[in-house]
Amino acid sequence: MEKVFIGLGSNLAQPQNQLRSALAAIDQIPSSRLLRCSSFYSSAPIGPGEQPDYVNAVAELETALSPIELLNHLQSIEAAHGRERSVRWGARTLDLDILLFGEKQIDEVRLQVPHPRIAERNFVLLPLSELEPKLKLPTGKTLQRLLQDCPHNRLNKI
Repeated sequence: MEKVFIGLGSNLAQPQNQLRSALAAIDQIPSSRLLRCSSFYSSAPIGPGEQPDYVNAVAELETALSPIELLNHLQSIEAAHGRERSVRWGARTLDLDILLFGEKQIDEVRLQVPHPRIAERNFVLLPLSELEPKLKLPTGKTLQRLLQDCPHNRLNKI
């Protein structure tokens, strides 16, 4: 079993309910077990045009699935929640990102782990630090150091 951290985000169609529903679906992924979830946070949108604020969280799970198998399940959950991939960084009903997959470093077309923009996203770093405050990424960087270097960007615990 590998310990995996998943970033959750939504800014459409009742975002808090989207995240709660996604967590229930994640808990049903075969050969996996949802362990816990951070608090929910409100954050300023990143991306084109006028968008509502996001609701973000980080979930921790254990899985026996391969990274790509888990990604397939997560993308199916996104699709079931009405996710459309028409505009990069556009508004969305649900976004599920594999942030960390054990100690693995993955660089494939469909999946990069650790998430390539993890260091720039306080809406990922702060919820992740709730779950694992002393976490050291496979790249050798500590979570606390990344938090110190990341701008606040209107992040608030809900």
